[in-house]
Amino acid sequence: MNTSDGRSPGDSAEGAADRPAGAEQATDDAAAAPRGLSRRGLLGLAGATVAGIGLGIGADRAVLAASGAGAGAPNAANYPFYGSHQAGIVTPAQDRLHFAAFDMAGDAGRAELIELLQDWTVAAAAMTAGRDIGDFGAVSGNYDAPPEDTGEAQGLPESGLTITFGFGPALFRDAQGADRFGIAGRQPALLSRLPHFPGDMLDPASSDGELCIQACADDPQVAVHAIRNLTRIAFGRATLRWSQLGFGRTSSTSTAQATPRNLFGFKDGTANVKAEETATVNEQVWVQGGDGPAWLAGGSYLVARRIRMTIETWDRTILREQEAVFGRTKGEGAPLSGGTEFTEPDFEITGRGEKPLIADTAHVRLSHPSHNGGAALLRRGYNFVDGNDELGRLNAGLFFLSYQRSPEQFVTVQSQLAKNDALNEYIRHVGSALFAVPAGVRQGGYVGEALFA
Repeated sequence: MNTSDGRSPGDSAEGAADRPAGAEQATDDAAAAPRGLSRRGLLGLAGATVAGIGLGIGADRAVLAASGAGAGAPNAANYPFYGSHQAGIVTPAQDRLHFAAFDMAGDAGRAELIELLQDWTVAAAAMTAGRDIGDFGAVSGNYDAPPEDTGEAQGLPESGLTITFGFGPALFRDAQGADRFGIAGRQPALLSRLPHFPGDMLDPASSDGELCIQACADDPQVAVHAIRNLTRIAFGRATLRWSQLGFGRTSSTSTAQATPRNLFGFKDGTANVKAEETATVNEQVWVQGGDGPAWLAGGSYLVARRIRMTIETWDRTILREQEAVFGRTKGEGAPLSGGTEFTEPDFEITGRGEKPLIADTAHVRLSHPSHNGGAALLRRGYNFVDGNDELGRLNAGLFFLSYQRSPEQFVTVQSQLAKNDALNEYIRHVGSALFAVPAGVRQGGYVGEALFA
């Protein structure tokens, strides 16, 4: 659960100090803090045509509904939207995911981008608190107009919903290098498309994006409700580029959570960074004030990779080979060098024929910080099964998500894995994206506000 000041588990008091001074003041672009959805946002909820609506209508604000679905439900986990860091990073990983990447509309400018972020902030704060969005929500509006809230979360508790926002490289400069939103000069030097790794088979339709939203919850309907309504709010200003549903978290972000299993049947994320490891989180996850740029301090970088698993091939592989691929036992999850699940792997110990018990190509060896200059990642991945492909094989795998202080941490680890990992025989990387995730939102502010200060 969260601390009383709205920080997520593992957040430290230093997080507030990381916030740039500009984030605490009103900006020239938005002198008044958002108090409700803009008229354009409400029209998006209603499905209205906005082609004939002029710009500059964001000052006309509606008031958030005071009552909503699931508020006060017993045993409902709740993670406040406002805080020094965005929720959904060190928050204990929930069981379900709906992830979405967006592109701004071709005729949208800086004002529309800011207005959209303000509207998304208002809606996200409401939904994470278990409230309907809009002035009248799902059932109290005009019978001759579409409801403002789609209503599928009516009666459901918050289910630990977190909503996390990020900015892709193309938001700062488009494919032609144009600075559509006046923020090119504030693009982080490290924010660019990830390099092409050996073995990548990337589908452009499942990659990149100017904006992203990660909605995590313990109820899939709550997560889907969040993305569905945020997409409606974006109507006329941004369009959905691609999305991914996920189930069964494949890592733990808290020491209180048991290690889950991936679709290959192995425990995944045993050595993941945990929220309670405050010093490690500060060193490996949060962008620090001196890293630059100032507006990103207290934020992080998010890597999203869609990894297809060749399930049928794996299922015909003998157990000894499966364990050699991972470098861990399938049952306990212990390293093949001995011990229990959380025993530190010994990469030097040898067995028959003086060969290392953990092979040189084992996944656990190549991904370990000791083989990557100390680089560690905070993983929040999920399983996915998207039906069958044209050959009748399961279209399934891992939707890999990781947060890190610098994209170079991921690049370092993935470069090792792409070249030498025995697991590559059974997986294909088919989607890829990188986003800068700004710091948390202050009460009365909006996500990414410091970027526009």
